[in-house]
Amino acid sequence: MMNHGGLGDDAPVYVISVAAELSGLHPQTLRQYDRLGLVSPGRAPGRGRRYSARDVQMLREVQRLSQEEGINLAGIKRILELQREVAELRETVFHLHNELEAARSAVARRGAAQGPPPVPGGELMPVRRTRVTVFGAALQPDPREDRRAEPREEPRDDLREDPRRD
Repeated sequence: MMNHGGLGDDAPVYVISVAAELSGLHPQTLRQYDRLGLVSPGRAPGRGRRYSARDVQMLREVQRLSQEEGINLAGIKRILELQREVAELRETVFHLHNELEAARSAVARRGAAQGPPPVPGGELMPVRRTRVTVFGAALQPDPREDRRAEPREEPRDDLREDPRRD
């Protein structure tokens, strides 16, 4: 990424003409991408667009997807949304993983301070709970329910009474 003068990649520093030149696009294309929500730059106090180094990289990626991959702008917008969502989910997983590790360390420290568990099997064990819902499936009898009913014989056809005999 471009990083000028110690500013971060998200600092809105480029006016539209400079961002257009850096990205290789026409300024009108940048305005269209902004209207469509593909790349939304920051705004200066006078409401002029100010693009960051990250915005310029995004403009280049939109152009690449459009020109080289043949993806339309609606598809590109969806791809960018999904990429943002994946990044947010990865960050959430990272934080949850750190919290889990901290909790495990705390439990281990408490356990070490208290000594061995009083009863065998009294230690913490991971538990996985799963709920499965099946729609539209025929219910099968529970094999644990042992119903030892006497087998019934099916009536034989040759012993049935024929209503026409009377």
